[in-house]
Amino acid sequence: MASLPLSGHHVAVLLGGLSSEREVSLVSGRECADALERLGAKVSRVDAGRDLAQVLAKLKPDVCFNALHGAWGEDGCVQGVLETLGLRYTHSGVLASALAMDKAKSKAVLAAAGVTVPGGGLYNRFEAARAHVMAPPYVVKPNAEGSSVGVFLVFEGANRPPGELTAPGWTYGEDVMIEPYIRGLELAVGVMDGKAMTVTEIIPRTGFYDYEAKYEVGGSQHIVPARMPAAAFEKALRLSEQAHAALGCRGVTRADLRYDDINDILVLLEVNTQPGMTPTSLVPEQAAAQGVDFDRLVLWITEDAYARDGAGGIASSGETPGESAS
Repeated sequence: MASLPLSGHHVAVLLGGLSSEREVSLVSGRECADALERLGAKVSRVDAGRDLAQVLAKLKPDVCFNALHGAWGEDGCVQGVLETLGLRYTHSGVLASALAMDKAKSKAVLAAAGVTVPGGGLYNRFEAARAHVMAPPYVVKPNAEGSSVGVFLVFEGANRPPGELTAPGWTYGEDVMIEPYIRGLELAVGVMDGKAMTVTEIIPRTGFYDYEAKYEVGGSQHIVPARMPAAAFEKALRLSEQAHAALGCRGVTRADLRYDDINDILVLLEVNTQPGMTPTSLVPEQAAAQGVDFDRLVLWITEDAYARDGAGGIASSGETPGESAS
């Protein structure tokens, strides 16, 4: 009997972590660890705490599958730890991770690369809470969080900004990004090995693609491929590839976009360097639409980490799933 693709390989799956997205990461990590075991790997599930370096130094895995989301795990910090330890790891490197997590800096890089991004700017949260810094409708979001944590929509006619910005329990940093609200379609594009997969149209159950809409079963409806004009569809693919390249990303990313179908305006909001791998996540769904099941997606992500230092992949093909592998 032929051995499984990852037989004999030790993979440490980093999950959980210290961020506000811990619960999502636990689910992503569980799903990926289960897939890696089905693929024959020896899997160590590592709940990434401040002793991560010591834990990994003792485990000595062949590769780390980074299933962390949010601050510390997705912003270049853990990537720096892994670089220092000399361990191969999945997804983007230190600089790309740090850039993509910082909304203000990534927008500047993307705009310079010709990617259409929303206007707006960075404000101290207390300044943003005193009075409208731009005419509603607009969006307020932490500068370095994901999964729509701490995001507020300020609708036309609102008397004042969100009071939550000055709440004693606010933990999302002192600076917030404020952008004009773009009406229309909520879109996502997965990019794998630099190539866009397809465009998903997202219809949140509550009208806003918040944390619950992202991760609760039935929280949103995903339409693949998105219902939009062909020219705008192709532009969404192209902008997502441009953004992936401009930030220096590797492996799999997901771009979030908005499309104003009345005025034909398409903007790219941000790039997620470690997209979710939960049962409701968009990238596995897009991969499946391209004929790549979840296990093959996880295998490719792991192989990609192995291949970066020129040592070659684990399996024999080395191809992006769905291109020419059977």
